[in-house]
Amino acid sequence: MTTTIYTADRVLVTEPNVEIIHQGAVVVTDTLIEFVGRADDVGHLPVAATAARIDLGDVTLMPGLIDAHVHLAFDGGPDPAARMQAESDPQQVALMVRSARELLSVGVTTARDLGARGYTDVVVRDAIANGTIAGPRLLTAGAPLTSTGGHCWYMGGEADSLDEVRKMVRLHHKHKVDHIKVMSTGGFMTAGSAPWYPQFETEALRIIVDEAHRVGKRVAAHCHGTEGIRRAVAAGVDTLEHCSFVIEGGESQFDTAVADAIAASDSWVSPTINVRARDFDPERFGVRIAGLKAAGARIITSTDSGIDNTPHFAFPQSLPLYVEFGMTTAEVLRSTTVLAAEALGLAGVTGQLAAGCEADLIAVRGNPLDDIAATADLEYVVARGRRFIPDVLPEIPPLPEGLVPMNKRHSFTQLNHEEPSHV
Repeated sequence: MTTTIYTADRVLVTEPNVEIIHQGAVVVTDTLIEFVGRADDVGHLPVAATAARIDLGDVTLMPGLIDAHVHLAFDGGPDPAARMQAESDPQQVALMVRSARELLSVGVTTARDLGARGYTDVVVRDAIANGTIAGPRLLTAGAPLTSTGGHCWYMGGEADSLDEVRKMVRLHHKHKVDHIKVMSTGGFMTAGSAPWYPQFETEALRIIVDEAHRVGKRVAAHCHGTEGIRRAVAAGVDTLEHCSFVIEGGESQFDTAVADAIAASDSWVSPTINVRARDFDPERFGVRIAGLKAAGARIITSTDSGIDNTPHFAFPQSLPLYVEFGMTTAEVLRSTTVLAAEALGLAGVTGQLAAGCEADLIAVRGNPLDDIAATADLEYVVARGRRFIPDVLPEIPPLPEGLVPMNKRHSFTQLNHEEPSHV
């Protein structure tokens, strides 16, 4: 066994509350945290005399960050869907390896991939887990369940009848995915798909949830449209991805009654707010977050990274936006650590600095509790007990000049003369 004592001017804990331990210490044995507290109290531990010591100095040592919605197989460029469709599975795996390193290089030690083709995400997950490649702890979902020709059909998860959706869940289970994702509504990134249209009836969504829960898997529902959100909540999905309250035409209109239903349910909201939210109508994001928070909905951090012009390494820059849109700094810190871990089924595994949890920790300059932007000033990364030296990353590129937001790019009424097929 190898024990390391990490000391820092500040240690940030997130459970039961967000607090700073001044002159703190975290003791790690192999891959597990053994002790968290004041550095002066380490001496009584049996391992103290022989442990390696790493003094990080004027930094804040805190839990690694969690992004609950990423797409490693999307490159974050101007047209990631086109690249995915043009590439072979081996090419996609190579891209996903790069994306995983980018996430870990900005302190994301756990991520949930919610859409990949041919179980390439499972291959990458396992390679990270066995140490072949570096990356965050990865939760996978395979190809999202979608209606024929529906949103992201090109990933391979088309299913229409009740029997077909049931079989698809079982097939994903056979291939050892961690979670199940279903496209409850259409989306912005698929030509001919209208984000406000529900793709599945509530009965089909319930079958998906029941089949997934039967084999111990959680269900994430992509749901832009308000009716699709309502159906997903009624079906008992575990996380609501985007939760955009989109109405016909592509605009967002917050629905208080649906927000109240979310708050009364067991579903978490994964709102996919990323660095581009400020560029594209930030007011609507603020209304959504403030309204969901007022209703009492549980919110976790996610970005949808990899989609158009949204690089994976921009995750830390998304966190200040959650504060701008109505959450407190302490709430965001919990949402991106201990609460995200709970929502993803990893409570007690990661998301907090506590004895028995895996050693996923980062050190940042400054104090994130004073200014959450400090999470972008990374000094040190440990993932599952192993140090990772971040790659040198490029600057976040500016948006292409004259770019139109996704919800303004198409005339959906022209693209959809008929309502897309759904169960």
